[in-house]
Amino acid sequence: MATMVKSFAIQGIDGYCVDIEIKMLEGQPATLIIGLGDQAVKEAAERIQAAIDESGYVFPKKRVIISLAPSDKKKRGSHFDLAMAVGVLQQNGDIGAKNLSDYGFIGELSLDGRLRECRGILPMIIAGQKKGVKKIIVPEANIKEACLVHGVEILGFHDIGTVIRYLEGKSIVTGKYQEEKNLDVSGKSLDFKDVKGQDELIEAAVLAAAGGHNMLMIGEPGCGKTMIAQRIPTILPEMTEEECLEVTKIHSISGLLPSGHSLMKYRPFRAPHHNASLNALIGGGVNAMPGEVSLAHNGVLFLDELAEFSRRTLDALRQPIEDKKVSISRVNSTHTFPANFMFITAMNPCPCGYYPSKKCKCTDYEIIKYRGKISGPIMDRIDIQKEVHPVNFFEIANQKSYCSSEELRNKVKSARLIQQERYSNEKGINCNAQMTTELIQKYCGLDKESLDILRETSEKYAYSARVIHKLLRLARTSADLEGVEKIRQKDIEKVLLCRDLDKSNSEMVVIK
Repeated sequence: MATMVKSFAIQGIDGYCVDIEIKMLEGQPATLIIGLGDQAVKEAAERIQAAIDESGYVFPKKRVIISLAPSDKKKRGSHFDLAMAVGVLQQNGDIGAKNLSDYGFIGELSLDGRLRECRGILPMIIAGQKKGVKKIIVPEANIKEACLVHGVEILGFHDIGTVIRYLEGKSIVTGKYQEEKNLDVSGKSLDFKDVKGQDELIEAAVLAAAGGHNMLMIGEPGCGKTMIAQRIPTILPEMTEEECLEVTKIHSISGLLPSGHSLMKYRPFRAPHHNASLNALIGGGVNAMPGEVSLAHNGVLFLDELAEFSRRTLDALRQPIEDKKVSISRVNSTHTFPANFMFITAMNPCPCGYYPSKKCKCTDYEIIKYRGKISGPIMDRIDIQKEVHPVNFFEIANQKSYCSSEELRNKVKSARLIQQERYSNEKGINCNAQMTTELIQKYCGLDKESLDILRETSEKYAYSARVIHKLLRLARTSADLEGVEKIRQKDIEKVLLCRDLDKSNSEMVVIK
């Protein structure tokens, strides 16, 4: 009779249970692993043989068949090692573990029998909890991350020898998680009180954060674009427990969890370089890993020097920005990764970077050509386009800062609470930027004067319907920041001033 041991695998950002079946047959000694495993899974045969011999047992001199079910799903990773080794010993009669079906096993084996830490522990533990697995054995180094999931007993061990002795009832658990005081200060070292002379831009950043809107900053080098972008996560509302788990799962799969593998409580801020490949930004590769858009889920994706990104790479952002998710199709499967992020970008106004100052020698044609590197559909998806003017260091040296991040965050939280209450019955919508066309018609009604102003501006700059919808969402957020029920004329005027690039482009003359 075959021995069955439970382990787990990952598809997309979710885990699923894998039943590892071990059967021994008489014949030429060999170890055959079947079930669509990758190279790391196939190499497990050598690792488990060395680890078993090192732990004081003898690897059976028989034909060993190991099957990973379901056999029609591709499986990758080295974390199946421990389950395979325990199953081999149980099948051979070397150990008499009782209630083996109650356990799940995760862990890579070193040649001396130690358990190495693995990536993607969190989604695998969640999968085990949903399947009703009572106890899951993990490497000692992963116990802190594994214990983030409640409702399942987590057991941490240093090596396979202690695992075997525990299963036989000869020893106790060696690794236990102890609650530690959270010393993580990431996200708190930056503060808007460090920014001076850019009050108008800070107001635009608050407007973007309050409604989850996308934002583009255009200005000379060194005028504060990156400085402000880096501080936007500090004024966003704190993540809920569900959001924390989602973000931690994605970073766990990517192997990017911070030291200690604790729950990520601060909103991520991702700033990929402009030479990032399409797969690095969107996700993909042979094994379909999350890209930067997914690593920025529930946080901020900041693209500096926007015009330097390849047009193909930028255009690939269209779907994630609109749908808040990325679907990566492969021959055998399709992986869907969440990508609900605030899109914050910055760029120079011209090739030399100094338009409209006297230092700029670019012609209108060169400037328009430079800005044309960013396609119209991408510009349509950016709600706020603000010009950033350089500041005089000596004039602002003694100037008082506009506001601290804590004060601005309180404003944002108040506006977000209004939005959450408004959309409490709308599934998947919790801020103004996510409003559908139907909700815009319901909550963004305008009086005649405001409608006339919007119509006149739209005709002047040839706004698309998408841009007008974005302006209405912005106006709704502007009203929410002041706790007003209806959109006012001043809200419309305020958001129309957030389209500086349209005005700048219209003033240029190009001779054909």
